[in-house]
Amino acid sequence: MDRTVRTVEDVLTLLDGLFTSAAESERLATGDGRDYWERFYTDRDRNVPFFAAKPDESLAAQVDAGLIGPGRALDLGCGPGRNAVFLAERGFEVDAVDLSPAAVAWTRERAAEAGVDIRLTCGDAFAAGPGELRGPYDLVVDSGCFHHLAPHRRISYLALLDRVLAPGGHLALTCFAAGENGMGTELSDADLYRERSLYGGLAYTPEALRRIFADLTEVELRRMREQPAGSALFGVPFLWTALFRRPLG
Repeated sequence: MDRTVRTVEDVLTLLDGLFTSAAESERLATGDGRDYWERFYTDRDRNVPFFAAKPDESLAAQVDAGLIGPGRALDLGCGPGRNAVFLAERGFEVDAVDLSPAAVAWTRERAAEAGVDIRLTCGDAFAAGPGELRGPYDLVVDSGCFHHLAPHRRISYLALLDRVLAPGGHLALTCFAAGENGMGTELSDADLYRERSLYGGLAYTPEALRRIFADLTEVELRRMREQPAGSALFGVPFLWTALFRRPLG
């Protein structure tokens, strides 16, 4: 008989186990999902739109409009590095983290090809010690990590932002959109635990995002703009793109 729960983290780990015992659980965007994401990024030839070396259209627009300016940036779940490289080319000092060694290697290759420096970390950002992520950051970019988190791991996510996002800093978030032409499951949080599956990712409404990030100030929240073939930017309309700012006080 095990009695392992002593801390909040013990509770979160216990809840992780409800999903890691189910078939689709390995998609978790935490340490338990490492094997899934390693296989995902090892096969570079698979038809995945965001494997292309193109930054999010929303991130590029926010930089071009001056909503976010050069500073220290963290790319959370960087994947193949398309946003990290873009930011480094635009004068940001970039740290990038991903669970998958294959994704980190791909980002390293793209950074070398672009002639930019990116500090790379392979591991679970939510389990990282204070010295592993060199906050505070003026910008945290998350393009596709948040919607792969189990509901209880939003606590870890908000705690990470509280620790690493500088006052006045921005969160640039991209996640699955609920509703017409959206993507991801719209099951309630409670039903996800009953089903013991994340069904490939969680869809969010604007109201849910505003509630979750209520301690931040909304700058922008819209559907990502679909990009035509040949565009230098990545954009698909089944995603929300949001920009939130941490208050100065």
